Amino acid sequence: MKDFSKLEEIIKVKFKKQDFLAQALVHRSYLNENPGFELAHNERLEFLGDAVLELIVTEYLYLNYPNPEGELTNWRASLVNARILSEIAREIDLDDFLYLSKGEAKESLESKSRQYILANAFEAVVGAIYLDSGYDVAKGFISEFVITKLPYILEHGLYLDPKSRFQEITQEKFGITPNYKVLEEIGPDHNKKFKVGVYLEKELIATGEGSSKQEAQVDAALAGLREKGWQ
Repeated sequence: MKDFSKLEEIIKVKFKKQDFLAQALVHRSYLNENPGFELAHNERLEFLGDAVLELIVTEYLYLNYPNPEGELTNWRASLVNARILSEIAREIDLDDFLYLSKGEAKESLESKSRQYILANAFEAVVGAIYLDSGYDVAKGFISEFVITKLPYILEHGLYLDPKSRFQEITQEKFGITPNYKVLEEIGPDHNKKFKVGVYLEKELIATGEGSSKQEAQVDAALAGLREKGWQ
C-alpha cells in the first residue's frame, strides 16, 4: 500500500480509515494487471462523490447567489466538469498516487484519457472523505479546492460552453461570427470520427475531432480559444 501522508497534508484531511483514500485512487485498469489487489476499483466511490460534490456546490450557489436556476446550472456545470476537476486533481498531485496499469501510466497528463481518470479519481476522493469524515469535512474540502475557482470562472465567462465563448469573444473583438466546416470523416457509420475546422471568415484558426459533428465543433472551439490565448 502506498504512503498517503503527503496527500493528506495537501488536501488537509486526515483519514481515520486509509483504505477509503487508497480505494479512491484505484483505477479499474490496475486490477486487470493485479487481480489479487486487496481493494476494489474506485467507481462506486466516484458515484458517491459525484453526488456529494454536486450537492455541496448547488447548496453554495443557492445560498449565495439570487440568479435564476438556468444561470446557476451553468455555473455549477463549469465547476464540476471533467476539465476543471482534472486540473484541480493535478494541483493536489493526485496523479502521483494513482494505481494505474502500466499502459495507462504511460499516457500523457494532457490526454483526454488521463483527464477523465483524474476527474473521476477526484470525485472518488470526495466520496472517500464523505464516508470517512462526514458531510462537513467534505464540504470544507470542496469549498477550498473547488468553489474557490468560481470567481475566476465568472470573471472570464468560463461558464459558457467553448463554442459560445469563442463566438462571444470574436464578435466582441472583430465583429465576426466564427463558422465551422467538416474537414474529414473517418471510419464506418457506426464508429465515425469527424475532424472540423473553426474559421474566422476564410482563416482557419484551429481544428477539433469528435465522434459527432457537434463534439468536433466544441473541440475545435476549445482549440481556437487556446490558439488565440483566450483560454
